[in-house]
Amino acid sequence: MLKDEKSAIISSVLELIQEYSHFYITNIEALDAVESSELRRNCFKNEIKLVVVKNTLLKRALEEAEEDYSELYPTLVGNTAVMFCNTGNAPAKMIKSLHGKKWEKPVLKSAYVEESVYVGAEQLDFLTSIKSKEELIGDVITLLQSPAKNVISALQSGSGTIHGLLKAIGEKNN
Repeated sequence: MLKDEKSAIISSVLELIQEYSHFYITNIEALDAVESSELRRNCFKNEIKLVVVKNTLLKRALEEAEEDYSELYPTLVGNTAVMFCNTGNAPAKMIKSLHGKKWEKPVLKSAYVEESVYVGAEQLDFLTSIKSKEELIGDVITLLQSPAKNVISALQSGSGTIHGLLKAIGEKNN
C-alpha cells in the first residue's frame, strides 16, 4: 500500500471518529460471506457504520484525534472492525442479539461510549444497558411532568366537587 493510500485511509477513519460520537472495536475474524453480509445488513438497519481497517492505520487515526484514546491501543491486535454510531448502546444490543443466534462473532474488544472507554467482551452486558443522551433527557422530562400531571388530574377530577361545594357555600350565605 502506498503512503498516499495510507494517508487517505487514516483521514477517512479520523473523519468517522469525529462524525460519530461512539465506536466499538470488534473482532469479526472467521465470518463467512453469508454471516458477513448479515452483519452488514444488521449494521445498516441499526444505523451503524461498519469499517474494517488495519490496526496500525486505526491507531494512527486515533493518535491524530483530539481525544485521548490511548487506553484502546492494547486492543488493536488481530482482525479489527470498527462500528461507528451515534447511539451508544446500539452496537452492543446488536452484537448481543447476534450471539443469541449462536454466532460467536463479532467479539467486543473495546468501545468508546459516552466519553468513556470500555475494554473486554465482558463489558457487553453493561454497554447494552447504557441509556443514550436522548433516553436520559426523556426520563428527566417524564419525571418533571409527572407531578404537574398529577395536580392537573386531581383538579380536573375534583372540579365538579369543588364547584358544587362553592355553589353550596354561596347559596348558604344568601
